[in-house]
This record gives sequence, structure tokens and C-alpha cells, in this order.
Amino acid sequence: MACDSSTCQSNCYKRQLVEEEPIASKSGDSNKQSVCVKCKAKEAVSGAGEDGRFCRECFRSNLYGKFKLAVTSNAMITPSDNVLVAFSGGPSSRVVLQFIHEMQQRAQKNFDASKDRSLPVFGVGVTYVDESAYHSVPSCEIDEAIEDIRSIVSNLAPPAKELHIVPIEGVFALDSLDCERERLKTLLDSVSDATGKEDLLLHLRMLTLQKRRSAAFDGVVQDVFTHKYLRLQVASENGYNRLVLGLCTSRIACHVITATVKGQGYSLPADIQYVDARWEVPVVLPLRDCLASELNMFCHLDGLKTLEFSNGPCSGINGLVSSFVKLLQEENPSRECTIVRTAGKLTPFHFNRIPELNDSNVPLATRRRQKRFNLKPSESICSESFCPLCFSPLSKSELLSLSSFESCQDYDILGAACSSCRFQIFPKDPSSMEHFYSVLPQPLLIRAKKCSNGNRSLLR
Repeated sequence: MACDSSTCQSNCYKRQLVEEEPIASKSGDSNKQSVCVKCKAKEAVSGAGEDGRFCRECFRSNLYGKFKLAVTSNAMITPSDNVLVAFSGGPSSRVVLQFIHEMQQRAQKNFDASKDRSLPVFGVGVTYVDESAYHSVPSCEIDEAIEDIRSIVSNLAPPAKELHIVPIEGVFALDSLDCERERLKTLLDSVSDATGKEDLLLHLRMLTLQKRRSAAFDGVVQDVFTHKYLRLQVASENGYNRLVLGLCTSRIACHVITATVKGQGYSLPADIQYVDARWEVPVVLPLRDCLASELNMFCHLDGLKTLEFSNGPCSGINGLVSSFVKLLQEENPSRECTIVRTAGKLTPFHFNRIPELNDSNVPLATRRRQKRFNLKPSESICSESFCPLCFSPLSKSELLSLSSFESCQDYDILGAACSSCRFQIFPKDPSSMEHFYSVLPQPLLIRAKKCSNGNRSLLR
């Protein structure tokens, strides 16, 4: 303690002033850092934004701005579209549903305020793929989750959104639900590789979302079978022409590394773009530039309800890479962005763009923006041959290696598949191939025949 005397020779008063100056300086810096770096007025929220220095309003505006820029720059949604949002209940799908809803609300307000009402309002639907047939989740938990999803969708303000609850085992289109579940378990249990099993389930999920009526089923006359098949036409048969996925930067960064490890480097550019139009219903990724931490913070600040399912730990490559990328992100918050930005330099395919629009309902500015940002066919790689399981484009070396499978009895599915699927999903024992072939979904077999015919034509 200082004596506070001018006659004191110990300089204790001066030492106290020197000690107090850094403290005051530190407190001033702390107050300066707690102010939002954008509006310079409100207090910043910890964890909001990459550097955690946004207030709640600016953080929300910044995240929505990323979403809106991705949508408008790549012409993902136009006034005449009918959009289907894949909803899993997690933070990513919850945020993309909220942003799509807000975008639709603004379009509706503009439509109501306009005199001529020339531009329609795009439609929005929501779908949830129920995977409880394979994961050991109690039925009461699934029923509660489905009720929560119904509540989330119904509580959104008008325009109304139709909800589709689709079981993943319905992709087999059999006579009864029990038969479908048994077929799904048999198929997944026949895959010995943990990574291959996870990947196959992912492919079945996309097939469920994209499932469409094939020409081979046009003559089906069994009422039970027809009803079962028709109720699963989630995207195509319900008139949707866009499928919105909530994949964010963090998920895409993990996919970049896993695809590289699995030997899928050639097809990697097809999966990480804003638009993927190789499917009958084009897939769009409006949250491609958003981090998982930002989406979690957004759900927390906005009070958006999310759902979590305990599907068990991922013991394959996907789980290991996810843990690895998470550690990298903790060391350096820009690692995930760096991974995605580096992979984004790979040349996209010709289907990584929305086809040019000639619809009179689409604003001229949207069409011009699309021509400016979208790729030209001459600037991209053209590939017309795809793997029947993962639907990834095949490289020239893979096409040349397919000639060795032409003598195989199951060439239609095995010979048309990519090297990654043959290594991780198909049985190693040739005697088990016939059983594996018999439990595959019929739509997948039909796609395999189309792919194999295309591969043969390219080989010729």
C-alpha cells in the first residue's frame, strides 16, 4: 500500500501508478473487443462469427447474407421453382429450412405488394427420411422426433409447407413394411466393411429422396405394390424440381478428405459444388460457405429447436476423418475453410450448374447472373458414365478396367461400379455376389443396367 505522501522517499506511490496503468489499458482493450466489429454499437456475442466479434443482429445478417449470395449467384431458386428441403433435425438442416422459409416469406410479401403480380412465389416442401429400421433407436423416441418435426414445420408462418415422412426401407417397394425392413438389414449386414456400410446407407438415403418411377414399373398392376411405390415419390413425383441439402463447410471439408482417402479424387469435384444437376432433381447446397459452429450458434441465438439421434459411433473412415478435422479446426478456426477452398480449385463437371433458364417468369437479372456465374460446357469435364451405387462419375482408367468384368455374371452391377464401391461395399467372396445382387433395391438395379450399357458404348 502506498503512503500517499509527497515526502516519502520509497517511490511506493509511483510504483502503484505504474501497476494500475496496464490494468486500465487491458480493461480498455477488453471493452473495445466486446463491441461488434460491424455495427460498432452493440455488444458482441461470444462465438458469433468466425472471430466471435459480431452482435446478435449482425451475426444473423452475415450468415443469411452468405446463404442469399450462394442462392442468387448460382440461380438455385427461381420464382417458378418448387423446392424440397431435406430435413434431418440437425442444426444445418434447421437453419436452411429457416432461411428458405424467410426467403419465401419475402417473396410472398413482394407478390402481395405488386400490382401486376407477374412473379409467382416458389413452393417449399419438407421431407424427413426415417432410418430407424436399421439404427437401434426406440420407437417411442422416433415417434417423438417425428411429432417434433411436424410441430417445427407447422409452426412456420404461411405460406404452408407440405411435410413428407419417408422410411428409408421403402426404397425396396415390397408388399409389407416388415419385408422391407428385413431386406434393408440383410443388405447392410452383407457389407463387412464399416465404411462401406455407412456409404451404402448414404446412397440409399439419396435414392429415397430422388426415387422416381422407372419405365420398367409402368405396367405394375398390383394395388398394394403400386401404392407402396407411389407414396415414396418424394421429389420427382411430387413436382419438386430442386432438392436442398444442409451440407455446410465443415461437412464438405470432411468429405474432401474421406473421398481422397477412398480413392475418389476424380469424382470429388462433383460433390463439393453449389449445384449438382447429375440427378433427375438437381441438388443445391446453399450453406456451402457456412461453418457448423456458426449454424450451432445461430440455432442457439434464435432459439431454433433441433433434434439429436444416438445412432452410435462411426467406426469407419468417415468417423476418423470427422474427428481429425474437428481437431484441426480447434487448432486453427480457418482449417475447414482452407480445405474446401483448396478443393474448390478442382475443375467442376458439366452437370455442376443449373441449366440455363428460358422461363418468362424468371427475372432478367436472375438469368444474366446465372450466365455470369455458371460454368460453360466447354470449360468443364464432360462425363456420361456413372457408378450405379454412389452415382459418381467414372474416370477413363476406371472405364478401361471395366472390360475385365464383361465376362462376369453380374457385370450389370459389379462391372459398372467404381473402384471405391467395389472395394468397400461389394462382397470379397465371389460366391456371395449372387446373394448381394438379389437383395439390392430394384431401382438401383435398373440404374445399374443403364450405367453398364453406357459404359459399354464408351468402351466401343
